[in-house]
Amino acid sequence: MAAAEHYYTARPTSRSRLRRWTETLRGRTFTFVSDAGVFSASRVDPGTRLLIESVELPEEGHILDLGCGYGVLGIVCAASAPRARVTMVDVNERAVELARRNAALNGVPHVEVLVGDGFTPVAGRRFHLIVTNPPWRLGKAFVGAWLEQARRHLYPGGRLALVVRTKQGARSWYRRLEDLYGSCRELAKGGGYRVYEVAVPGGDGPGPVDGPWHDAGARQGAGTETEGA
Repeated sequence: MAAAEHYYTARPTSRSRLRRWTETLRGRTFTFVSDAGVFSASRVDPGTRLLIESVELPEEGHILDLGCGYGVLGIVCAASAPRARVTMVDVNERAVELARRNAALNGVPHVEVLVGDGFTPVAGRRFHLIVTNPPWRLGKAFVGAWLEQARRHLYPGGRLALVVRTKQGARSWYRRLEDLYGSCRELAKGGGYRVYEVAVPGGDGPGPVDGPWHDAGARQGAGTETEGA
């Protein structure tokens, strides 16, 4: 990837270099295909792993993977909670195509994968759980806006779970989340990362799902994988 290019960009210019590997997450084996120009292209990063291993998934309802990259969080959520509906969004068009491909590869058709910046593709919709490994390097203002917007996209009783790198000001983000949501709890820590969870007060169950639902999105862009050298 060019030095000036960040993975949170709409159209990466890096030359394609596909990779394929398997990972065991939440007791299941998954296969992922990634490429240059996306986040953590050669492995599932330890922060994402800590988040998906520690978050409690609803048995049903609607889950959002915000900034999904090539789809690790959303795909594992869909496989682990097959009665839930999972939406994945990312601004990076290459990552979105990979997420669709990986969803089909792992046999989780009950997902939709949308391209767009932040919550824009799901405007007016709410979720029972939002999971995210935010693009921290874009700065506090950018990530802070995501955390504030998340509250408006959660049902009463809905939860936001995110991973923070300890050395990137985890304790200050904990306090920020407390200010925004009233309380915050630490689900897990390890390897230089912490997983925090906050919730919107109220609610007594998943209830109805807002907005349109398209389960064909995961099948778009699926095909035979060609691995890079």
